[in-house]
Amino acid sequence: MPPVERTPPPQGARLWSQVGPDDFLDGYAVASSLSPRAAADLAFSLPGWAQMLMQLRNRLVRPLGLKTDRDSSGDSAQGTTLFPVCFEDDHELILGTDDRHLNFRISIRRQAGRIHMATWVHRNNLLGRIYLALVMPFHILIVRDCMRRIARHSAAIASQPPAQ
Repeated sequence: MPPVERTPPPQGARLWSQVGPDDFLDGYAVASSLSPRAAADLAFSLPGWAQMLMQLRNRLVRPLGLKTDRDSSGDSAQGTTLFPVCFEDDHELILGTDDRHLNFRISIRRQAGRIHMATWVHRNNLLGRIYLALVMPFHILIVRDCMRRIARHSAAIASQPPAQ
C-alpha cells in the first residue's frame, strides 16, 4: 500500500486562495490515479465509527445553532454528499461550507500521480477556535483513514494483472 504522507497542498491548488495568516491548513497525499471525484467518493464513504462521531458532533452542536448534516446542501446526484461542492474541475474538487463559528474547505486534488487532500479552516470567533481545538484529534483520525482508503484502493488496482 502506498504510504500516506503529511504535506501541504500543491502550489497550484485553488485552496491556497482562501488561506489567511491565522488560518488552519493541513494536508496529506498518497500515490493514486483516481480522479478527485472518485477519490472523494471513496474517502468519504466513512466507516461506522466515523459516522457515529459525525452523528454525535451533530447532536452536540445543534443546540448551539451550528450547521449539521441536515443543514448541508450536498448534491447526491453529484455523488459526494458529506459536504456541499464549492468547486470542481478535472484536477480539483473543493467541498465545504461557511458557518457562524468557522468556514472550512476540503480540497481533493490530483497532481503528479498523487491525490492530495487538504483542509482549510478560518475561525470566525472564539467558538470557532474552541471547536477546532476539540475536534482536531478526530479530524486527524478521520482524514488519515480517508487517505488510507484511497491508498488501499490504489494498491489493489495496481496489483491487478493487466486486462488482455
